[in-house]
Amino acid sequence: MQTVLFHSTVFGPIHSRRLGVSLGINLLPDDGKICSFDCIYCEAGFNAQGPGTTGFPSMQRLQADLRAKLSEMKEAGSDLDVITFSGNGEPTLHSQFPQAVDIVIAVRDEFYPEAKISVLTNSTQIDRPEIAVALRKADNAILKLDSAVTSTMRLIDRPNSPDFTSERVIGYLENFGEKAIVQTMLLRGECDGHTVDNTTPEEVDALIDAVSRIKPREVMLYTIDRPTPLKTLSKVSVDDLERVARKLCDKGFNVATAG
Repeated sequence: MQTVLFHSTVFGPIHSRRLGVSLGINLLPDDGKICSFDCIYCEAGFNAQGPGTTGFPSMQRLQADLRAKLSEMKEAGSDLDVITFSGNGEPTLHSQFPQAVDIVIAVRDEFYPEAKISVLTNSTQIDRPEIAVALRKADNAILKLDSAVTSTMRLIDRPNSPDFTSERVIGYLENFGEKAIVQTMLLRGECDGHTVDNTTPEEVDALIDAVSRIKPREVMLYTIDRPTPLKTLSKVSVDDLERVARKLCDKGFNVATAG
């Protein structure tokens, strides 16, 4: 089984297709995975690998590790475009996520004030007021919407909650409006005997309708770039990415693609 990729609270920097030179923040265990989704494409593997033994990192560890890393990078003259909350699962599940955002902003301001703060979130916690407030403090609140059709979303993202629907999360995303960056993974394949394809005309029309309601600052369309735990998936072509992007652009939305 494919397992977690990040074995520390602060990792990288890496070059992100979407964000540039990115230093990662992992608020989850460094030897397991905790997530409210169990996405069939997740590069960190399935939730079945377990939560590990190290638990959630403390705020003291986060602050110390980030300060040490940024000090080292500054001393070396390294570039940094963004500090990104991602890691081994869903970062907003940490009980002190709002405090973590404040800490990262403060340490960022000390060493790399020009760097942006990004949060990659699966949108499952954004109905919680304290999470929404914290996400709005980030420069880039990157909010997942893999399908505006609930049956497809549940097939791709496999949310833990049986009550989680695309309709509900679109309503939450509307509250973010121009603060939101909507992120959609486009892919094809097969899962448990079902065809997976969120690039069909019906899917694209539903996504356009959802984005028209949300009115985000940007839409990020991307596809598989790393090994996935489910081996029956395939990336979509650059041409197909651009086809979907053009449809959104024609509606006046700012769209970025990463093939």
